[in-house]
Formats: sequence, structure tokens, C-alpha cells
Amino acid sequence: MAALAYNLGKREINHYFSVRSAKVLALVAVLLLALCHLASRRYRGNDSCEYLLSSGRFLGEKVWQPHSCMMHKYKISEAKNCLVDKHIAFIGDSRIRQLFYSFVKIINPQFKEEGNKHENIPFEDKTASVKVDFLWHPEVNGSMKQCIKVWTEDSVAKPHVVVAGAATWSIKIHNGSNEALSQYKMNITSIAPLLEKLAKTSDVYWVLQDPVYEDLLSENRKMITNEKIDAYNEAAISILNSSTRNSKSNVKMFSVSKLIAQETIMESLDGLHLPESSRETSAMILMNVYCNKILKPVDGSCCQPQPPLTLLQKLAACFFTLSIIGYLIFYIIHRNAHRKNKPCTDLESGEEKKNIINPPVSPLGILLQSFCKLGLIMAYFYICDRANLFMKENKFYTHSTFFIPIIYILVLGVFYNENTKETKVLNREQTDEWKGWMQLVILIYHISGASTFLPVYMHIRVLVAAYLFQTGYGHFSYFWIKGDFGIHRVCQVLFRLNFLVVVLCIVMDRPYQFYYFVPLVTVWFMVIYVTLALWPQIIQKKANGNCFWHFGLLLKLAFLLLCICFLAYSQGAFEKIFSLWPLSKCFELKGNVYEWWFRWRLDRYVVFHGMLFAFIYLALQKRQVLSEGKGEPLFSNKVSNFLLFISVVSFLTYSIWASSCKNKAECNELHPSVSVVQILAFILIRNIPGYARSVYSSFFAWFGKISLELFICQYHIWLAADTRGILVLIPGNPMLNIIVSTFIFVCVAHEISQITNDLAQIIIPKDNSSLLKRLACIAAFFCGLLILSSVQDKSRH
Repeated sequence: MAALAYNLGKREINHYFSVRSAKVLALVAVLLLALCHLASRRYRGNDSCEYLLSSGRFLGEKVWQPHSCMMHKYKISEAKNCLVDKHIAFIGDSRIRQLFYSFVKIINPQFKEEGNKHENIPFEDKTASVKVDFLWHPEVNGSMKQCIKVWTEDSVAKPHVVVAGAATWSIKIHNGSNEALSQYKMNITSIAPLLEKLAKTSDVYWVLQDPVYEDLLSENRKMITNEKIDAYNEAAISILNSSTRNSKSNVKMFSVSKLIAQETIMESLDGLHLPESSRETSAMILMNVYCNKILKPVDGSCCQPQPPLTLLQKLAACFFTLSIIGYLIFYIIHRNAHRKNKPCTDLESGEEKKNIINPPVSPLGILLQSFCKLGLIMAYFYICDRANLFMKENKFYTHSTFFIPIIYILVLGVFYNENTKETKVLNREQTDEWKGWMQLVILIYHISGASTFLPVYMHIRVLVAAYLFQTGYGHFSYFWIKGDFGIHRVCQVLFRLNFLVVVLCIVMDRPYQFYYFVPLVTVWFMVIYVTLALWPQIIQKKANGNCFWHFGLLLKLAFLLLCICFLAYSQGAFEKIFSLWPLSKCFELKGNVYEWWFRWRLDRYVVFHGMLFAFIYLALQKRQVLSEGKGEPLFSNKVSNFLLFISVVSFLTYSIWASSCKNKAECNELHPSVSVVQILAFILIRNIPGYARSVYSSFFAWFGKISLELFICQYHIWLAADTRGILVLIPGNPMLNIIVSTFIFVCVAHEISQITNDLAQIIIPKDNSSLLKRLACIAAFFCGLLILSSVQDKSRH
């Protein structure tokens, strides 16, 4: 009765809310969110630098998150590269001196805070010709004015960046009197025009005063109250912002340090000076403000202008625009024709004529419709991760952000379980389920930033290896059983794997190797195909007639293993192969193929393990060694129990080892050899009990069917900044933002999967003569792509 009610309820829900209606809802959500963000940008401004300098919040204790954009953490080499031949000047009191020290330590961490604190402090890095000076001017007075005035003269070399600020000394020396505040206003009023003039040639920042922790202040600083500091800040803001007749002052207010100090001043040693971590954050913000527009780091979206469109992107935009226009014309013509051919009523007989049958949609219609949809989807991709419309935020890992969603999807997966159509080991429903839950775990791993936690990282490495294991198992099984080595099958698989990635490489201006998993699976598919297709072709039908062929296949596999070992331990040979043109255009990243060698080497044996497992399993199945009936254990009870015990112990042993790893390099070195242990353990645990083989999770299997699209799409429309950040569609509410962005992301991935399947039927026909013509066109397309890519690279350099 309960099952009947559940099925009736599910049918009722599906009647009103289907995948189609979900996609329509996702489209409406995207349009509304885009309009809201567009209105917000026009109302609040589109300057992410202003947000970086004025707003943000802490993620955890020490990770600062600016409003609407991502902050890059600069390394020593990056900082020197950005500041080469630059002069930066810090002018002010002891708080500015602290900021100076933190800024210099980004360039040279060994620089020590020593010497007379109440005098000028120079710093110079001769290797990069970087000069950073601290000029001791604790009050806004004539002395500071004279220093700034010198820089405004035409004949004097000016600093590229000036960071100034002072107030606490004025409060302290004059005992917080109102006269001192009035004098401060007069002095800053006289300095303001000079700062404005200097700001025309240099970047000028006025640092507002941070709050103090009054309980920790010494007796001679008790007059420095937060009330007084607020009054001095208000004076600086009002005078500097109105010091020019222009609509906006050129002097930038560095007010974000106030927000940082409000959270951290309690950790101060004297109540006045900030703790070191807070000063480092302020210094890194300054570095982002100046260097992001120069170095353009991917994960530093603050202060970066929108990248200009490349030639390929412009051509892609024209193609998709023409596709949309073509589909609209086709749709209008088709609709008018349909209206003319509608059945009409015979007035004499009163009966409806039914001599016209609606014609099926033509391949041209499907082609135009698919490219029309794809064009709209690619526009969404570009807006999310290349335009400055939607916000982006940095990742921040906590155990709860990773493990709570894992538990949640596990409960959902167990709840939605159904009986399998067949009970064979690794049947289609089970492999879809396996791909589905693995993909969901990987997605949670990426969005939570869990790669910083080594035990989680190692287990995710096993999931990636398991996907490659399935690649070896699935393709070997197909070729071994079917014996179909035709070109149609190869083209279908290659198109299915690579279509979306090729389009994204063009639209998002990224190299093929950037989407590393697709090249990895593609190359391994070709390795499996070549291994089995080369003479002598050995398939199951031939081997059943003569056991000698089994040994022939094992020799082939042994030779493959030998080649893998050679390439794994001969980096030079590997790089020579993949550095040949045009392979280099596909496998180079940042000018070399090292990243490709590292990715390939990390899971070098697991595809071979998948092929070997498929061979052994199919051989045992053919000899009826396995019991694969519904509810039956795979082996006899004793053997099944023994293998289950070994599998559980092996599974747990690997997890314990992965959790005790000391560093990634050590773990990665052993991973290729030991990852198969946990994979085989999982397969046995999942398939030995008959009841476990007889059910599967339809929830996980649904995601498994679009796992490839989910993995690729996450780069740009769920994550942001090429996976380094998180896309923010709804600011201020992280939970709601994740729900909405995930809903849209899944709908898009499902639609792309359908588009790919539709296009595959048209572009890869079964007729060999037609297929060869299409392949010639595809080859011409890629030749044109290579030529345009080369022209584009030359224009960049």
C-alpha cells in the first residue's frame, strides 16, 4: 500500500514538475538574476577596486573575503614581477609603518623590523629594482605637506604608489581636544589639492584610522578613543572626497582596514597596533589593488577589467548568433507550414479531414535548434566566468562544509533505490550509480576547497582513478564482446567526450589541457582501441574457439603495461612525443607538457587494471564460475564471506594509509600502485551479496548519466575563476546561493548532454561514405582552428 502511494505520488509530481519545467524555471531564474545584478551594478557602481578597498568579511579567522570579488595571495616572485622598477612610498605614523613592514615582507620575508622607529626607513630589492620607503610623518601638518608638495613638481621623480594616513598622534599630543580636530581639518584641507594633483600621475591611498581596544591602552594613550577616531575619519572622508570639482576624487580611501581591525583588535598587544595577521591582510589588499590589473591572476578578480574578446571568441559569437537567427527563421517557416496543413472540417459531412500527417523534424531543424540552445548556454558560461556581472568569492574549507553535504546526498541516494533490470556484476545501472555518487562527491570536494585536507584529497584521487578504471573496464568489454572496431564507434565516443570541451576552449579562451580529465579519458580510450584493434584482433568469439588466443591477449596487455612503465619513468620520451605539433597544441599548458605528464602519470596503471579485471571477469562468467542470479551471492557462501572480509579490511587499510600520509608528493608517488586496492574492494563489497547487486540508487544513476557534463560545466557556472572560486548569484546568503546556482548548473549540464547526443546522431552518421565526408569537414575545421589559434597567439605576444 505504501509503495503504491509512493509511486502514485511520484507520478503526480512528475506530471506537474518535469525536467523540462525545471529547465524553464532555471532559465527564468537566470534572466531575473542577471537583471538584478545589472541593476545593482548600475546603482552601486561596477568598480571592484572600490569594493576591495572598502568592504568585506572574514571567512573563518584569517581569510579575508572582499565583497563581490576574489583576492589573490601573491607569492614573492609574483610581487617582484609586478613591482619591477617601481617606487612605493608610505607616509604616516606607527600604524602606517606596520603596514609598510607587512608590504615589504611580501617581497622579502626576511626583512626585519628593527632600527629607530621614529625615522624614515628605506627598502630596496636590487634584483627587481623595487624601492619601498617609509617616511615618518606622524601628524598631518606642514612637514607632511612639504613632503607631498615636492612630488607634485614636474622635475621630481614621483612614486608610483603613495600610501598615507595619520591621526592618533594628533589626538595623543593634544589630549583629544576639539582644537586639535579643527587644526587637523585645516591641515588636511591644505594637503588635499596636492594629493589630488599627485593622484593624476600616481596611485594615492589615504588610510583611514583603525579602531582601538580601549581596555588595553596605556595611560598615556587613554585619550585615543574610538569616538575621536571616528571624528577624524569623518573629517578626512568629507574633505578628501570634496577636494575636487570632479564627480569623483582621485584619492582612494583605504577604509577596509577598519573592518579588519574591528574583528581583530582584541588580539592587539597594546590596544593600538593591529596583530600581524591583520596587517598582512591589509598589505595583501594593497598588492591586489595595484598588481591585479598588471599580472591578471585568475583567482584575483578584484580590480581586473573584463578581458577583451579574442578572434576565436568573436567568430564563435557570430556563429551562435547566426544559428539563433537561422533557427528562428526555420521555426517561423515550419510553424506557418504546419498551420496551413492543419486538418479542417468538411462542412458538408461535418467530419474532420485527417489526410495530413505532421512531418517529423528535419535534421536541419535539430541542428539549428541544438546550436541555438548551445549559443544561449555558452552566453551564460561567458557571463558567469568572463564578464563582471556576477560576483565571485574565494573558497574556504571547513570539515562541516564538506562532510555535511556528503551525508545529505548519501541519505537521498539510499532513499531513492529501485530494483535493477539485470543482476550482473557492474551492470549499466550500477555503473551509472557509481559514476553519479562519485561525481557528486567530487563536486562537493571542489566547491568546499577540501583539497587542502590531505586525507580527503587522497580519497578523491581514488574516485578519479575509479572513473578511469571504468573507462578501461567498459571499453575493453565492448570491444571484446562485440568485436566492433569500426570507425563509427570511435567517432561516436570521441565526439561524446570532446564536443563540449572543444566549444568551451573557443568560448572561454582556454587550452584543451585545461580540462585535463577529458584529454586523459580520450587518450586512454585511443590506447584501449589501438591495443585491441591492432593485428592480431582478438575478441571473445575467436578466443572461445581456441584458448591459445587468451594467451595472445595477455601478451598484448603485457606489452601495454611495458609501454606504460617506460613512459612513466622516462619523462623526456613522454614530453618529446606530446611536444610534437599538432599534439603540442592539445597537451601544452603554460608552454610545456609537464602538467599533462604529471596528470597522466598519477593514474597510469588504473586503466590497465580495469582492462585486466574485465578480461578475468568475462572469462569467469563464460565458464559459469559466477552465480549472478537475483539474490544469489557471487560465489559459494564460504568464498563470498572470505572475499567480503578481505575487501572490507583492504578498504579500511587504504583509508587508514591515506589518512596518515605526511605530504601530497609522498602520497602521489604511491597512489598509482595502491589505488586499485580500494577500487577492487568496493566492487567486491558492492557485488558479492546478491541483494546488493539487485538494487541501485536511481538518484545517483540519474547524475551518473550526465557525470561528464557535470564535471566540465562546474569549471565556469558553479565554481568561478576557472574553479578557483565560487560563483555568487545571490550575495549575502551562502546557503540559498548554493541551492540556486546548483539547480541552474544541473539543468544546464542535463541540457548539454541532450544537445550532444542529438548532434552526435547528425554529425556522426552510420553510413561510412557520409561519415568520411563529415570527418573531412571536421579535419578542415580543426586545421582552421589551429591556424587561427596560431595567429591569435602571435598577436598576444
